[in-house]
Amino acid sequence: MTESRLFLGVERSATGRAWRDRLDDRGSARALAIAQRHELPELLARILAGRNVEADAVETFLEPTIKHSMPDPYVLTTMKEAAIRIADGIERRECFAIFGDYDVDGATSAALLARFLHQCGIEPIIHIPDRLFEGYGPNVDAVRALAARGATLMVCVDCGTTSIEPLQKAKELGVDVVVIDHHQADETLPPAIAVVNPNRRDDLSGLGHLAAVGLTFMTVVAINRTLRERGFWRADRPEPDLLGFLDDVALGTVADVVPLTGLNRAFVAKGLIALRRRERAGHVSPMDVARLAGPPEAWHLGFLLGPRINAGGRIGRADLGVRLLIENDPIEAAKIAAELDRLNRERQTIEQDTLAQAEAEAIAALGLEEKGAVVVTAAEGWHPGIVGLVAARLKEKFGRPAFAIALEPGGLGTGSGRSISGVDIGRAVRRAVSDGLLIKGGGHAMAAGVTLRKAALGELRAYLEAALASEVEIARRSNGLMIDGAVTAAAANADLVAMIGRAGPFGAGNPEPVIALPAHTVTYAEDIGQAHVRVRLQSADGTSMNAMAFRAAGQRLGAALRDSRGLRVHAAGSFALDRYQGEERVQFRLTDIAPAEPLVGRKT
Repeated sequence: MTESRLFLGVERSATGRAWRDRLDDRGSARALAIAQRHELPELLARILAGRNVEADAVETFLEPTIKHSMPDPYVLTTMKEAAIRIADGIERRECFAIFGDYDVDGATSAALLARFLHQCGIEPIIHIPDRLFEGYGPNVDAVRALAARGATLMVCVDCGTTSIEPLQKAKELGVDVVVIDHHQADETLPPAIAVVNPNRRDDLSGLGHLAAVGLTFMTVVAINRTLRERGFWRADRPEPDLLGFLDDVALGTVADVVPLTGLNRAFVAKGLIALRRRERAGHVSPMDVARLAGPPEAWHLGFLLGPRINAGGRIGRADLGVRLLIENDPIEAAKIAAELDRLNRERQTIEQDTLAQAEAEAIAALGLEEKGAVVVTAAEGWHPGIVGLVAARLKEKFGRPAFAIALEPGGLGTGSGRSISGVDIGRAVRRAVSDGLLIKGGGHAMAAGVTLRKAALGELRAYLEAALASEVEIARRSNGLMIDGAVTAAAANADLVAMIGRAGPFGAGNPEPVIALPAHTVTYAEDIGQAHVRVRLQSADGTSMNAMAFRAAGQRLGAALRDSRGLRVHAAGSFALDRYQGEERVQFRLTDIAPAEPLVGRKT
């Protein structure tokens, strides 16, 4: 594919990026074919073509369905064994234990399975490990405790693939184990009845992009089918509507930042419909406490609901998130949601303080010229529950893979890494473990966790620099802002937002369209709160529109906006409907600007 053209001639923007047309010549031809064959607006056709949608696939892309997207669950290695063993346990009314991860994907996976088991007449024990005292995944002490409580079947969700010793202990104690996970697998798998993981080396399903909650849904589909074939469902025990579980699937899928393509996109599209019905207290309460106005969109799950569900696992009680999701009593759900909201505010304060320290350390390490492939920061006193968030912020600021590590007084450090597109940090971390540099570590291409000795910190920095330098150089060289199209403020109305939304839900793998506003005047730009910049843009015909540059205060974009007051700029960002006090207004979410030079008649 040829390199995309510069968009509006922008070679270097306020954030240091070239703006590039998302479509090359071949993509432009595809957009024209889509627009003509399906009678779609040019902008929507460009958006679809920019996501590699062919003309023949437009209808199924615009109307994603589970039926069309989901294969038979048995395409996953050992899924049949998992479904049979869990169905046997349901019929025998065994004591089930669900062992989940402490993040949103783990909480939604555990909640979904628990909800299904409840409808089967089973009350499972749910264990979410404490991030500080137990760490990630099954541990021997927890396995012993679950066995002592009578568990004979343990289902690990969003964890367990590398937990060989704890699951060996489960086997010794007579507890059968089924693992439902998506983390990358080693050659040796734990002793379990089934390890349902599309990222194990002998799995050919091609479903490695699913979050654990999506895999849990597929497992429930397989179990339900097995029970149906055995005549388990009766008039007094009706078969559940599995599509009703897609609210949890949507929340976990978006929060885990897996690609919103194929089946994941269908999961989220249908899950949002379930969430908009506001039928479950465990979802309505966090929406209300987050003051969510209007129907939830995919970005609300990632930025409003997900962080609150996550807050318990980060700095509070690890099981609060899953407790909320399975709670049916509106009053009790409201209490849990309020506590999670309080913990989330506390988490934000801790994160801001830690991020300021980490940014200062990163700037000192990279230097004024920002040399280096990877950002690795570490300090004593950092809360282990927020290092992943800090790593994500560092990655955004410096455009490199970033690690944040909380050092303990005893000499150990636990941390998280976040990567940029095209750089696989999970692979590098696993190699570091096998080379003896890390005590523990794992993850996937975009996120990883590490445990190491403080003395090995310098060696880890050098190792990651050497291992990732070439990938990072290639990724950063191609780091441009991809633009989907251009409009003026006069065209920015609710119909435009709805038209763009037809290509959603947007997220990782299906990026929100970036639209340019050419040659608009910045009539107002002021900081709001501690992190954002409120902006007003005016087109040549005098039409004004409100814009917001989130997390831009104190950054290059924020400074450029203030310096551009009264000047014409090309602005880039995305459109959304801002709902406030019952009113709907179109808002432009600014991500970048560039000085507006006289246009030379080039068509975009």
